[in-house]
Amino acid sequence: MADPRADGPAAGPPRSAVGIRPDEFLLPVRARRPEALIRLLLGLVLTGLTVLLAVTAPDTAVGLDADVAQGTSVMPHPLIDAARYATTAALLLVPLAFAARRVIQSRARRQVADGVIAAALAYGTCAILWLWGADLAPLAGADALSQAGDGYVASVFAFTTAAAVTRRPRWRGWAAAALTLHALVLLAAGNGMLGLALAFLIGWTIGHGTAYAVGSPVPRPTGRDLFDSLREVGLAPVDACPAPVAVRAEAGRSLLVRRQSGLPDLEVVVLDTQARAAGFLRQAWLRIRVRTAPRSRGLQSIRALLEREALLSYAAQAAGVRTPPLLATAELGPEAAVVVYEHLAGRRLDELADAELTDPLLYGIWEQVALLHRREIAHRALVPRSVLLDGRGRVHLVSLEGGEVAAADLLLRMDLAQLLTTTALRVGPERAVAAAARVLGPDRVGAAVGLLQPLALSRDTRTALARHRKQSRPAAGDPAPEPVPDLLTRVRDEILRALPQADAEPVRLERLRTRTLVTLLGGAAAGYVILLQFSGGDGNPFAVVTQADPGWVALAALASAASYLAATMGFTGFVPERLRTGRAALAQLAGSFVNLVSPSGLGGVALNVRFLQRSGIPAPQALSSVGVTQAVGLVLHTLLVVVFTALASADHASAFPSSTAVTVCLLTAAVLAGTATSIPPVRRWLAARLRPLLAGVFPRLLHLLQSPGKLAVGVAGQLLISLTSVACLYCCTRAFGEDPGFAAVAVANLVGVALGSAVPTPGGVGGVEAALSLALEKTAGIAESTAIAPVLLFRLLTFWLPVLPGWLAFVWLQRRKAI
Repeated sequence: MADPRADGPAAGPPRSAVGIRPDEFLLPVRARRPEALIRLLLGLVLTGLTVLLAVTAPDTAVGLDADVAQGTSVMPHPLIDAARYATTAALLLVPLAFAARRVIQSRARRQVADGVIAAALAYGTCAILWLWGADLAPLAGADALSQAGDGYVASVFAFTTAAAVTRRPRWRGWAAAALTLHALVLLAAGNGMLGLALAFLIGWTIGHGTAYAVGSPVPRPTGRDLFDSLREVGLAPVDACPAPVAVRAEAGRSLLVRRQSGLPDLEVVVLDTQARAAGFLRQAWLRIRVRTAPRSRGLQSIRALLEREALLSYAAQAAGVRTPPLLATAELGPEAAVVVYEHLAGRRLDELADAELTDPLLYGIWEQVALLHRREIAHRALVPRSVLLDGRGRVHLVSLEGGEVAAADLLLRMDLAQLLTTTALRVGPERAVAAAARVLGPDRVGAAVGLLQPLALSRDTRTALARHRKQSRPAAGDPAPEPVPDLLTRVRDEILRALPQADAEPVRLERLRTRTLVTLLGGAAAGYVILLQFSGGDGNPFAVVTQADPGWVALAALASAASYLAATMGFTGFVPERLRTGRAALAQLAGSFVNLVSPSGLGGVALNVRFLQRSGIPAPQALSSVGVTQAVGLVLHTLLVVVFTALASADHASAFPSSTAVTVCLLTAAVLAGTATSIPPVRRWLAARLRPLLAGVFPRLLHLLQSPGKLAVGVAGQLLISLTSVACLYCCTRAFGEDPGFAAVAVANLVGVALGSAVPTPGGVGGVEAALSLALEKTAGIAESTAIAPVLLFRLLTFWLPVLPGWLAFVWLQRRKAI
């Protein structure tokens, strides 16, 4: 490999650049520390648990306070009162003395102001609890919350935390002694333990929250400190200015340092607390969500960052990769350090014109990446700013600080997917894939197919893909715009064209999906609501059955069972290919189990697609069949709503609104829907989501028209799915002595289930119950308190009881490899 320094010293800093003065500060005054954020979150959790304990376990709180009161009853009250006054005075004198000393010495005045702000916030919070504690919690819970209103402890603790009193050993000792003595005296005087603990937690949480919000003061090295540090490591700086092109992609101030004549210039990166904590929240969330997320830099010390960066740089140089040589690392005060590279003059990939992106240049980029991967080093940031072209046209890789040594094969494949996307955005998928295949070989490029997904790419690349997708969108005036595949799909297709046997199955990168988190939280909230409903009645849903008429319950159960026969008809009727009816019925039953762990309906749809694929039907045809089923079912569902609405409004004994009011509501809804679809962003959003589902619907319907018998079975099945659900709910209302009209119950069922299923909880739990209860009240005239019992019975028969047989069907189909 040619020596990158063979061209001689790089050019010095631009003459127009503003130099760094010796007395100029290199870093900002304050920095947000990730440690303060972690302590803030921990404090919020502990505070919430303490409040929850005070609210839900008042007897425990009373017992703890009684034990403490019994132990301190022998102490004389005058002594306790005197001690209380003395410790209160000491508790106020310690922060006042600290603040006065710091202000008189003109040191850290802003830090004292931060402590005052935190103390005021803590005292205000405790005052709110003191005023409204009785409304927030009963009995001992109210006592615990109101006793936190003695905000002296909270405000002093918040001051000492935000003003960093604990960082000074002598003041820390005085503050700890005053707080401990005052807490003991309060316990002896009869204050509750939960209230005292809550006061401490409030002060600690608000103190750290204030420290994170306004930032903590940091030592500020100057330009003179920088030059002194460089001289200590044997480098002779002359002057410095901000670097025009940074050698790093991540946070950190980059400076271009000129040395004596004949010596190459330096690029110096200043690492400090602010650079270490940059993007900490995003990194932490990625670490929780994604299995391959980079390790969080916010919790690593400056020395650990230096060691990691030096290791990566030396490993890359040993692998023969062209990258700016790391010359030295040095400390720059107690909370800062410098990383010194040899300056490399050049242009980044995003600064090159399209005509300069020749095939030899693409080969050179892939050759450097191949050298990295040969030593199992992952770059992890192969974006345009990480590729540098020097004056002789040679490729250099920069921004290696976020890489991995001894990287797993998955990380190396992610590098391939990232660079394929980066180059395809500039030169197109054909040239990007051809260049990679020529250097790495088709087999290695094929290993990246499963990683061509947004989650495997950097945030800048995802933004560039969205911009490219917007620019590639057909013009609005095109009468019949053809759907344009996105760039990742085109790259994937190009690889599969050259290597058809490559594994195209997407690699699962998510450890926790956002949708899963929302579903879990929604399920927990829904479960809590249902428990509250049960606790207000008989205590559990099975007790509802004992109060119902057995005959009507049996009819409701029969209607629920018949719905699976209807679902089988509605499913198989829209599949032209021959299916095994028994297994298709078991697949519909298994959907009741799958819907327990997924938002309502989505699990069953995915299961049906999988079942068709396992039955030998190609994926596009399987998706089209399920799309036809859903589309026809939606149309028939809407028609049933219109028909039963007209019947219910014609029934004068029904509580349903008149036909005129219903017609006005339907027309208003139609106008609103038409208005929404006339808005271009809304129309594009709907088109993007409906096009994949409806793309094969019409061709599949044309195919089904050749088999009118199967089509009739499918339509009848879709109608029966809705009618059996209506019949089940109607029988449940009759089981509790209610006699509403069938049409009114039908409208309540069709509308309530549809609206409730939109709630992102497993099976629509909580949402369906609430929507059905409200719908029965409004359409059938059943009181809200009475409607909950039929709804719970309906959900018991249609959702909860089928879970066990659905699980058995799911396991059986899995063992037969039918799904």
